[in-house]
Amino acid sequence: MTDYLLLFGVGAIAGFINVIAGGGSFFVLPLMMFIGIPPAVANATNRVAVLLQSISGVAGFRSKGVKVSKFGWYIAASAVVGSIIGTQLAIEINQDLFKKSISVFMLGLVFLTVLFTKHNYKPEEALLKGKNLIVSIIVFFFIGIYGGYIQAGVGFLIMAALTGINKLDLIRTNNLKMFVNVVYTAVALIIFAYQIKIEWTAGLWLAAGNMLGAWVSSRWSVNTQSKTLKYITLSVFVILAIALWFY
Repeated sequence: MTDYLLLFGVGAIAGFINVIAGGGSFFVLPLMMFIGIPPAVANATNRVAVLLQSISGVAGFRSKGVKVSKFGWYIAASAVVGSIIGTQLAIEINQDLFKKSISVFMLGLVFLTVLFTKHNYKPEEALLKGKNLIVSIIVFFFIGIYGGYIQAGVGFLIMAALTGINKLDLIRTNNLKMFVNVVYTAVALIIFAYQIKIEWTAGLWLAAGNMLGAWVSSRWSVNTQSKTLKYITLSVFVILAIALWFY
C-alpha cells in the first residue's frame, strides 16, 4: 500500500508539472526505477496513466464542441505505425541503455522548453492539403516512433509540429495532441501488455494522482508563479537526468 501511495504522489507531482512545464513522465519514469520497478515495466505501466489522462482531455474538448477533424485521423494513423516500431524498440533495447537514453531526452526537453515558449504559437489557419499533409504524415510517423519508445515529452513534439507546420491555434493543437496520444498510446499499451508485465494497479494509482495534480496546478498557478516553477521543474529534470545516468 505504501508503494501505491508513493506512486499516487509521484503521479500528482507529474500532473502538476505537466500543467506548468510539460514532460511530467520524465519525472515519473526515473522515480519508478529508483523504487525498484524495472525500466521496461515502468515505461509500459506509465502508459496506463497517459492513456486515461488523454481520454479525459479529448472528452473535455468534445464537451466544449471541439471535435477531431479528418486531418487528426490521418496524423493519428501515421503515429500508430511509428509507435509500433518505437514500442518494439523499447521492449528489445538493453535496459541500461534505455535508462541512459531517458537522461539524454530529459536534457533535450530542458533545452527545447527554454528555447520554445508558449508565446511562439500563432493562431493561424492550417493548410491541410497537398504537400503540407504529406509532410505532416511523415513527421507524425517519427513522432509515433518516439512516443512508442518513451512517451515522455512527446507533447512538445506534437505541438511543435501542429503549430509550426500546420499553423493551428492552441485549442485545436491541444485537442489533436490529446487525440493522437489516445490512439497511438492505446496501440502501444496493447503491445506492451502482450510482451511485458504491466503493473495495472500501479498505473491506475499513477493516473489518479496525475489527474489530481493537474487539477490543483491549473487552479493554483498564476503567470508569475508558473514561470518560476517551470524553471525549478527544469532544474529538477537536470538533476534526475544526471542521477539516472549513473544509477
